[in-house]
Amino acid sequence: MAQIAILGAGMVGICTALALQERGHDCVVVDRRPPGSETSYGNAGIIQAEAVEPYALPVNPLLMLRMAFGWKNAVALHWPSLPRQFPALYSYWRSSAETPLGKVVPVWRQLVAEAVPRHDALIGASGAGGLIRRHGYWDVHATEAGLAAALREAERRRLHYGVDFEAADSDMLARAEPALRTKVPGAIHWTAPWTCVAPGQLVAAYADLFRTRGGRIVQGDAASLTQSGRGWRVGGEAVEHAVVALGPWSPELLKGLGYRVPMVRKRGYHLHYDCDSGPSRPMLLADHSVVLSPMLAGLRIATAAELSAAEAATYPPQLARGEAVAKTMFQLGKAVEGSAWSGTRPCLPGMLPLVCKAPHHAGLWFHFGHGHQGFTLGPVTAERFARAFDGEAGAIAGLDGGIS
Repeated sequence: MAQIAILGAGMVGICTALALQERGHDCVVVDRRPPGSETSYGNAGIIQAEAVEPYALPVNPLLMLRMAFGWKNAVALHWPSLPRQFPALYSYWRSSAETPLGKVVPVWRQLVAEAVPRHDALIGASGAGGLIRRHGYWDVHATEAGLAAALREAERRRLHYGVDFEAADSDMLARAEPALRTKVPGAIHWTAPWTCVAPGQLVAAYADLFRTRGGRIVQGDAASLTQSGRGWRVGGEAVEHAVVALGPWSPELLKGLGYRVPMVRKRGYHLHYDCDSGPSRPMLLADHSVVLSPMLAGLRIATAAELSAAEAATYPPQLARGEAVAKTMFQLGKAVEGSAWSGTRPCLPGMLPLVCKAPHHAGLWFHFGHGHQGFTLGPVTAERFARAFDGEAGAIAGLDGGIS
């Protein structure tokens, strides 16, 4: 039995602690804030069983340029921040080409295939079933051409990966969503994903399960991590091993230990709105790059990606556009909060999470970089991490690159 400190109480960190604990290790989770309070709280709440390919960048420079100037609301740029992000973005773009992406997809596909079963086990053990909906989400398109292209892509995924879906025309969507006020050409119903009505509460439920099984969660600053003899000290805890699972904050911590981990930081926003008659399941509005998710706190409008090192906006343009289109589709009430929540997705240029032992420090491990899919993949890579920690090197094959 090893004594292990896991730095970070998000979905990835809590699941890492649970997986190690299940194998008999003595674990303590260290974070400044309660479990599920940061990036894991702010997502669209979808366990994405259909996301069998990672989020690659367009390799066509003209398409990249269109996105840079706001096409489909997919990207918001803070131009003064780009020089700082450019090296990692360029590496990300190169990794999105056909040949390197082809090497990533099989690994990614297997991880995603394990996501719902891994969550299912934790949901059952933690008693969190009341937070979960098992009827997928809508991928809604505003034009006939866009819907036709999306259906072709969905059919490709079904043919190559066995991902199931249902096509809904305008009338079928209207019957399924009687509160919908706008006639649209139709949607794809991705049937395999599960959705969560309170992502932060799900992480908190997993954390309670960890405590119930004898684990400890302490408030502390990961920046206090220092070597101590043959082990480590952090947050007042002395341990043999430390696992860095801090998501977007991981590279900055590791820089002090001599590691350079390139990362693209994509900021996302959300805001909840009163909405008595909203969608029955999350809706991805493909032409506006926002997700409308029914949550316990209200209808959550979640945005795509903002590339910015500037201070988070109170009410960013991407969110304003999402709110405007949502008001045409549903009877949207007032915003529940006074300002938008913001969080950062930790995207590594190679598009796979980093799960490995530190090459230059005994007892130090890395587990971060899940990009848009930390909420989905946390339990999956955590189980693989625990197996690797106990000596099964093949458990993290393909997930151990990109550091120096």
